[in-house]
Amino acid sequence: MEKKLGVYLCKGCGIGEAIDFESLKKIIKKEGKIQYIKEHDIMCSPEARAMVLEDMKPEGDGINAMVIAACSPRVKYEELDFPNAIVERCNIRELVVWTHEPNVEETQNLAEDYLRMYCAKVKKSEMPEPYQTECDKTILVIGGGVTGLTAALEAANNDYQVVLVEKTAELGGYGAKLYRQTPSSYPYTTIQEPTVFKKIQEVKNHPKIKVMTSAAIESIDGEPGLLDATIKSDGNVETIRVGSVVIAAGWRPYDATKLTKLGYGLSKDVITNIEMEELAKSGKLVRPSDGKPAESVAFIQCAGSRDPEHLPYCSDFCCLASLKQALYVRQANPRATAMILYKDIRTPGQTELFYKQVQSDPGVMLTKAEIAGVSLGEGGKILINATDTLLGDNVVFEADLLVLATGMVPVTNDEAVINLTYRQGPGLPEIEPYMGFADSNFICFPYETRRTAIYAAGCVHQPMTMPMAAEDGTGAALKAIQAVEHVAAGMAVHPRAWDLTFPDPFMQRCTSCKRCTEECPFGAIEEDEKGTPFYKINRCRRCATCMGACPERIVSFKDYGVDLIGSMIKAADVPEIEDEDDPNAPFRVLSLVCENDAYPALDAAGLHKLRIDPRIRFIPLRCLGSFNMVWISDALSRGVDGIVLLGCKHGDDYQCHFAKGSELCEYRLSKLSETLDKLGLESDRVQLYQIAHSEFDRLPKLLDDFVARIKEIGPNPFKEF
Repeated sequence: MEKKLGVYLCKGCGIGEAIDFESLKKIIKKEGKIQYIKEHDIMCSPEARAMVLEDMKPEGDGINAMVIAACSPRVKYEELDFPNAIVERCNIRELVVWTHEPNVEETQNLAEDYLRMYCAKVKKSEMPEPYQTECDKTILVIGGGVTGLTAALEAANNDYQVVLVEKTAELGGYGAKLYRQTPSSYPYTTIQEPTVFKKIQEVKNHPKIKVMTSAAIESIDGEPGLLDATIKSDGNVETIRVGSVVIAAGWRPYDATKLTKLGYGLSKDVITNIEMEELAKSGKLVRPSDGKPAESVAFIQCAGSRDPEHLPYCSDFCCLASLKQALYVRQANPRATAMILYKDIRTPGQTELFYKQVQSDPGVMLTKAEIAGVSLGEGGKILINATDTLLGDNVVFEADLLVLATGMVPVTNDEAVINLTYRQGPGLPEIEPYMGFADSNFICFPYETRRTAIYAAGCVHQPMTMPMAAEDGTGAALKAIQAVEHVAAGMAVHPRAWDLTFPDPFMQRCTSCKRCTEECPFGAIEEDEKGTPFYKINRCRRCATCMGACPERIVSFKDYGVDLIGSMIKAADVPEIEDEDDPNAPFRVLSLVCENDAYPALDAAGLHKLRIDPRIRFIPLRCLGSFNMVWISDALSRGVDGIVLLGCKHGDDYQCHFAKGSELCEYRLSKLSETLDKLGLESDRVQLYQIAHSEFDRLPKLLDDFVARIKEIGPNPFKEF
């Protein structure tokens, strides 16, 4: 479209009192080359919005591309979003007025620089056009346990077609094998009939749910909205078009044969918590070895869980299961005793009330104990040697029956559940060392996997109880619905869930180096038979990692690209240094900032009125994974003295919204140091720092220390050219 450019300046929130607007307008006209400028006391007000909408009318000035210099783009989004127009938000509130001294030269220079940069950006940006494809809105649910049943019902009750695939002949999963269920409602004191059977009937009777039992997924091909699931059921194979997938395939008990130290295999009277449910359901709590009533039953908690030799994690349900099974013992025989030997009892939330109820039973003993070994005593009794860590003594517990609270392993640990035809493999990326649990952004986006529109729920997501699994199924179903609706609208899914742009590579210059296909965190890029990459756009999360990876710089978006960010860098004013020994020499530092963690931290610093060095210019990036090395060249050749990248944390508990962007950026920068040294430029001039959005109070000192190091190194020698 032909652009008609305008700049709108907000004077609210102290901006008008801190900045010389007349000087700002001169810069916009002379250097930004935009003549249409208006200011308003409160740009987010209805009056200001009406003013802009009037300016946009064809019979008016016809403005269709604008810079709004006001507050952070992370706030007032609806008030400052205008339809059918390119809108660039220039943050002069948090990044200038709230973090710098008012009415001084450096603060004025900072505001003017941001207007230079965003005037350059709006000229390069284009109006996004959604990527429109056909979209099937059927939801595929894999797994017929509590999680899958709940997900299917939630989607169907919201008027979406559902295909539910269960590998066994019956629905219900482990929930249907229980004798009783731990309480799920107030007062949380009485064990109850399993609720799963009601869900099974609801699913079977629902007109929008197609149930396929004794079924398995042979393959899933395509992309969100256009996924072809090939399903084998009772010997028949059919392919069904679906839009998104909920994986609720469930779990299996940890292999108790590996727990010989805890006595499994020593006697038939050493059983697992799953086998205890079977005993209780049969109506006979007896010793399997001789059929005699079990007068004393011991439970060993964390049997294989929280153990670096077995499962390193807590399996979540085991404590509640043993407390419930202790009541089985007491209700079957009031003279019987139950002994629970635990590392810790974990009953979060309202389930603490159930714990207290069991604890008050005089026939139930709970003690913290480290298990040394299990052996056989006289008459086939089970002897448990332990250190009672509450008393500090070595003790021996004698029991007729020993129950091992074995942990939970996701079936995805050893089964091909989804069988994707992705270049990156048939399964989902997993969390290491957590044995098969689907990798996700577990704080911000817990249901997400690294395969777009494929959501992990229940015990393939993390260990959990039945009420948690039902809640998880609901959440995953809603995300699956959101995914198909976004695909139908041509929008991205999380975390840029409003984004209508998509990668548009100039393939004539592609060298098939494969860096984009290898680095894409979400499997959005495939390769043809010649090895040439091509996009499955509906898989793309718009992180632009491919843009950062591409050495030919051929990938761009309508409002984000290598050239666009480079133009912003080149638009910033870089003052000359007349005297290198001058302690007040006007250094210039550029900071490229992750919009998901570091930019919110900057906003929070502004909200708290923390002072930031005025020589730094911040440019937000979609993700540090989109960082392209040419920006370093652009900045250094312009005479910028230092470059600091601010990204989110990565590692065992990383929270990168795009899975590995910060990690990839760090890897790319590791290749840069040697190059800089060869050019006679100190590698310290370019640094990457990891910061969480909650660590805003660290920013001022971190940045001050970086600027101090740049001053110590001295000015960029390229300033001379």
